[in-house]
Amino acid sequence: MKVYSFPRGGFSYEDHTAPRRDSSVVAYLPTISVIPLVHNDGGRVQPVVSVGDTVKEGMLIGWGHTNVHATVPGKVIRRVSWKNACEQEIEALVIRMGGTFEKLGKKEEIFPWEGISSHDLRRIASDYGVVEMEGSGRSLADMLFSKSGGKDHRSLVVRCVFDDPWLVADYTLCKERSTAVVEGSLVAAKMAGVHRIVFAFSHKELALGERFLQDSAGILEGGPIPVSLVLTGSRYPQRNYRELEIALRSYEKREMISLGSLLILGPATLAAIYDAVRLRKPILDRYIAVGGSAVKNPQIMRVRIGTRIGDVFAECGGFVAKPRRIASGSPLQGRIVADLDEPVLKTTYAAFAMLDNQADFFNKQNCIGCGECRMVCPVGLDPEELYKKIGHDSPENWGCHGCGCCELVCPSRLPLATAICSAQGASSCP
Repeated sequence: MKVYSFPRGGFSYEDHTAPRRDSSVVAYLPTISVIPLVHNDGGRVQPVVSVGDTVKEGMLIGWGHTNVHATVPGKVIRRVSWKNACEQEIEALVIRMGGTFEKLGKKEEIFPWEGISSHDLRRIASDYGVVEMEGSGRSLADMLFSKSGGKDHRSLVVRCVFDDPWLVADYTLCKERSTAVVEGSLVAAKMAGVHRIVFAFSHKELALGERFLQDSAGILEGGPIPVSLVLTGSRYPQRNYRELEIALRSYEKREMISLGSLLILGPATLAAIYDAVRLRKPILDRYIAVGGSAVKNPQIMRVRIGTRIGDVFAECGGFVAKPRRIASGSPLQGRIVADLDEPVLKTTYAAFAMLDNQADFFNKQNCIGCGECRMVCPVGLDPEELYKKIGHDSPENWGCHGCGCCELVCPSRLPLATAICSAQGASSCP
C-alpha cells in the first residue's frame, strides 16, 4: 500500500525512556481520588454533591457543559482548588474510597445502538461526559458541530498515527480494545452524519490497521457507509491536524474520491463513545504511559481518573533518584506538574519524570545560529528569526502550530515553539 505523508520538515522521534508497548497493567484503585470540576478547555461544571455526601461509582457529581462522574465509590471529604503550572485555576472534589462498586467486577450489560437516532446518541455521550481525550478536552458535542452545524459533507478520520513514542498507551489501547475503538468509530460516524470512515494508521502498523478494517466490515455487514484504510508516515508531527490533512488530501486525489471536511478523533475518545453508548458507562479510567529516566519501572497503565500523579509513579516503583522535571503528556508538548497531588485527567495520556541528565534538554542557552530549527519546521518557518521578533512584531500571520520540532532539535534548548505559539495566542496551539 502507498504511504502518504507531508512534504517537508519533521523528524523521526525516539525516546528510550518511554515504556514498552507490549501490554498494559491495571493500576491499584486509589484510596483518595481528586476529581476536577474544570476541563482543559475551561468548561466549568457545577457540583451536584456536597462535602460529606456518599457517592457511587459512576455517579454524576458535576453537571455542566461536560458532565463529571465519580470514578470510585466513597465519601466526598473536601472541595479543593489550586493553580496549575499554566496558572489555570482548578477546582476539584476529593473522594475517599469506600463501599461497593457498581461497575468494577460486574457483568456488563450491552445496549444496542443501531436503532437509536443520531440526536439521542449525542445526548447519551454527553450525559456520560465524553470529551476529546487526546487534545484539549473539548466536549464531543462541540467537536461534532464545530463546522457547518454538523451538516457539511465530511469524513470521520480515526487517528491511529504513532509518530511519538509517548503515544504507546493509545497504541496498546488499539491492540487490547480494538473492537471498542472500531465500533465506537461507527457510532461516532452516525452521530456526526459523516459519509465515510477513514482509518489512518502509521505505515509500520499495517497489520493493526487491517484488523480494524476487518472488524468494521464484520459489524457493518455491507452497510451503506464506506470504510477505508490509509497508511501515513511515522515522521513527527504526522498526527498534527495540518500534516495529517496533507496526507489525506494526497490520498483523496490519488483515489479520486471526496473526503470533504475532516472530523478527526483518536482511539481513546472512540473507546469512550463505545463505553457510553454500548455499556452506559462514563469515563472511569484511561490508558496512560508512565516513564522517564527518573522512573524505576516504566509501564503502560489503566488508571482511574482522579488518581494522584504521585500514586501512579509510586506504583511504577517510585523514582531512582530525585526528578528534575515532572510533567504530563509528551516531552514534546507536555505540561509541567506542579504538585504530585495533581490528578490524572481524562486528557492525560502520559506522565514522565526526568533526571538531571535528561532534563538538561530544557536548560536554555544562547542561540548559535545553526539553522537546525529551519530544517525541521513542517510549516517552512524560520523559528530562530520569529523567536527574536517576539515582543517587537505582530505575530498574527506567523502560522506556527506549536508542534515542538524546533525545540527538540535546538542545541541551545531555546523554547522556540512554546514562545512563538504563546505570542500568537493559545488558539494557534494544537
